[in-house]
Amino acid sequence: MSTAAAAGKHPKAGPETGFWSVFRVASGNFLEMYDFMVFGYYAAAIGAAFFPSGDKFSELMFAFMTFGAGFLMRPLGAVILGAYADKHGRRAGLLLTLTLMAVGVVTLALTPDYKTIGVAAPLIVLAGRLLQGFSAGMELGGVSVYLSEIAPPGRKGFYVAWQSASQQVAVVVAAVIGLTLNHLLGKGEMNAWGWRIPLLIGCLIAPVLFFMRRSMQETEAFAKQAHRPEFAEIWRGLLTHARIVGIGLMLVTMTTVSFYMITAYTPTFGTEVLKLSSTAAFTVTMCVGLSNLIFLPVMGALSDRVGRKPLLYACTLLMLVTAYPAMRWLVAAPSFGALLAVELWLAILYASYNGAMVVFLTELIPVKLRTAGFSLAYSLAAALFGGFSPAVATWLIKHTGDKAMPGAWLSAAALIGLGATLMARKHEEEA
Repeated sequence: MSTAAAAGKHPKAGPETGFWSVFRVASGNFLEMYDFMVFGYYAAAIGAAFFPSGDKFSELMFAFMTFGAGFLMRPLGAVILGAYADKHGRRAGLLLTLTLMAVGVVTLALTPDYKTIGVAAPLIVLAGRLLQGFSAGMELGGVSVYLSEIAPPGRKGFYVAWQSASQQVAVVVAAVIGLTLNHLLGKGEMNAWGWRIPLLIGCLIAPVLFFMRRSMQETEAFAKQAHRPEFAEIWRGLLTHARIVGIGLMLVTMTTVSFYMITAYTPTFGTEVLKLSSTAAFTVTMCVGLSNLIFLPVMGALSDRVGRKPLLYACTLLMLVTAYPAMRWLVAAPSFGALLAVELWLAILYASYNGAMVVFLTELIPVKLRTAGFSLAYSLAAALFGGFSPAVATWLIKHTGDKAMPGAWLSAAALIGLGATLMARKHEEEA
């Protein structure tokens, strides 16, 4: 029985707009990102639990490489699950991804550490991350496409921005839980077992989110399609539109690199590199999430008024020229205030860019391939660049001795995004 059938024999299709509709579809996206944030926040403790070596750098690198490994499955999930959603419906695809990601959350939360079950521990954790990466391959794209298809005319930017905004709620919630646990438990207890508590909370949230997502209606854009493409047809379509997917990959690169750098990597960067307190690092991360939550829908709505490209050009150029100097200023005299100022500046650039970029990408891709095409572009960027950003930043700092190198990585991502925006203009002129 298909997911759609299991969730209800005759899911409705029709106009569905408003807060509750957006909330239901974005809720699963929250869980996806919540688990990724928790993993990034507690990478040092997870590395010690599952990859003990006696060397903090090695343990941290193994943890971040496992974090990144999940992203390698995203392109596969994008093609397979994206094709499933383009064939069976946006609703059915999003129910399936939520189920798979919940299994991934449970795996990390409940797997015993290396001291208890040996090499099986890191292998099980890796398998869980790969499964979650597979589900994430379609989740972000599926949510973005769904929101773009239920948005009223002239409000696509505002609606689609809530895909990314739901991720910021996950950033804030995970940071608040981290602050609370750091206050209630000592550092030793947090490193030993306390890091599992946020994951267990995620396990409890999953059934509630599944119940809410079951009541989603199918989108009119999908329901009106007379022809539902088979997997082979979708695959051929992706090959035919490879240039659009490639441009999409480049567009998403700045989004995914900057997002994981200012959220998942910030607690580790603040404590392990800048030697600030965990409370300071988590507070900054929480403020970043709140800033993004405000600016993403605002800038999405602004893109509806002024167009997508002015925002894309401005943000890529500003990130390109300011990221590294800002980081140099921060590492010269690390403090809570300096970290907050730099991270909020980078967060504003990320939110302004992403508020325009996500809806711009949904508009580039033909409707019959929209979920698979968007998901593939997004997941390829995450796999090649974004997911490994914490590991890349850690490696660059270690081998150059320059603590500001994360800024150079952000600038490189901005350069790719700028090139993609220029290529997208040429594509539109030729279309």
